[in-house]
Amino acid sequence: MAVFITQLWPQGEGDLSPGNPQADPAHLIGLELEDLLRHFGFPKSVYAVRGLEEWQDDVVFVYDEGDFYFFRDRVWKVGLKSAYLISSGDPRAAVLLSFKEAVQTGFDYAVFSLHGYNWPIAIRFNFDSAGRVTMIFIYRTDI
Repeated sequence: MAVFITQLWPQGEGDLSPGNPQADPAHLIGLELEDLLRHFGFPKSVYAVRGLEEWQDDVVFVYDEGDFYFFRDRVWKVGLKSAYLISSGDPRAAVLLSFKEAVQTGFDYAVFSLHGYNWPIAIRFNFDSAGRVTMIFIYRTDI
């Protein structure tokens, strides 16, 4: 991949459209391992996440910028503290105002489709019992 995110923290002003890789963390989806290491360096730590089935197991690289989940040799999901001007600690109402139509919601999460990418992509906001954002995940929905 030739274009990389140059700054993830904080999410700045400006064009947040799918075509702007400087401001759009969804462009991290699909990065190959080599590209991730070249851009971010060696991770602070690495851990495995067990799925219900063996094929659902993930290797996760942890950076200050976020957690990068791999399927085979590409990033398929990222866990972030901030994306699209929403940050950990923001209220659920801010998310709902920004994203409007949720594909799926529950007491502790809301999922929205993101359009205009090479793959079907969604963003999930996890909430604590007070309704504050605890984590943001951007991921491919076809994996």
